[in-house]
Amino acid sequence: MIENSVRNTAPGWLGPTGLIMLSVIPVVAGALRLGELAGGAAVTPANARFLAVPLPVVAHIIGATLYGIVGAFQFAKGFRRRRPGWHRTAGRVLVVCGLVTALSGLWMTVFYPRPAGDGDLLAAFRLVFGTAMAVSLVLGFVAIRRRDFRRHRAWMIRAYAIGVAAGTQAFTQLPWILLVGPLDETPRALLVGAGWIINLTVAEWIIRRR
Repeated sequence: MIENSVRNTAPGWLGPTGLIMLSVIPVVAGALRLGELAGGAAVTPANARFLAVPLPVVAHIIGATLYGIVGAFQFAKGFRRRRPGWHRTAGRVLVVCGLVTALSGLWMTVFYPRPAGDGDLLAAFRLVFGTAMAVSLVLGFVAIRRRDFRRHRAWMIRAYAIGVAAGTQAFTQLPWILLVGPLDETPRALLVGAGWIINLTVAEWIIRRR
């Protein structure tokens, strides 16, 4: 009986576990950034904009961390069915966290001084995908208010795919760094953009498969 339960439960947690693992890289990076801000780190070209105006980046890190980790549990089908109340409550929290993540990211793209290596193409990608994430969250929320579960699910999956792309972007950039060296402006923008495209491609496959 226990063996059957494990067999039935384990596959349902493979997806959420993978999503949590994908979120580990940006979560750790965000925690280090928060520690830097809280610890009075020395001002460098890499962190000057964050130290000057810390609120947007702090909101972005906290929102993205909660969004990535808590959102992963929404993909555990059995857990979601057994605890529908949790699913609804967590969903409301995730809409807020997702919007905070998307809107703070847009603010930083527009108002923070650009560091070396961040050009117009990368800024354009961030504006496009940040806006797409915010719009997807709003459409997903509107859909569930109308009891349109199919569209709600589709839009929330798309929003989550965009929101956790930082983990995928680490993997798209790492081979170039190891094989070629430091990233220039255009390759960096294209590889970061590839992370969003990969995640959205997988999201669309999941939406259409079901």
